[in-house]
Amino acid sequence: MAAPDDKLYEYAVIRYVPKVDREEFVNIGLIMMNKRHKWLKALVLLDEDRIKALYPKADLECLKNQSRLFEMKDVPAKDLPTEEKYRWLTAVKSASLQVSQSHPGLLNTDKEAIEYSMEKEFERLFALLIL
Repeated sequence: MAAPDDKLYEYAVIRYVPKVDREEFVNIGLIMMNKRHKWLKALVLLDEDRIKALYPKADLECLKNQSRLFEMKDVPAKDLPTEEKYRWLTAVKSASLQVSQSHPGLLNTDKEAIEYSMEKEFERLFALLIL
């Protein structure tokens, strides 16, 4: 049986905030991390029709370029340990792309299935919070 810290993960929601002063946002992605297994995943899905319906002046090309940050390529944090990458990606920002507070979760699985379960839990959270 896996130790509790093997099963512990953290996640945060990536948000598009077109007008920071209004504090309105659209959930566009998810970041999830398991420190013990050095597992980190981020995925952004821009529902362009939804964004344009809510914010007709949204610059989708700019948003696409900015959201590439979460792909973790060519960014200062790429060589950091998994938990530091997660902290860097989820740091508080005052910009059009923001991240929610980090939330803990606990997998309900045995040790051999943790990586598979992390993927399944990521898919479940993404469907619940983003789609």
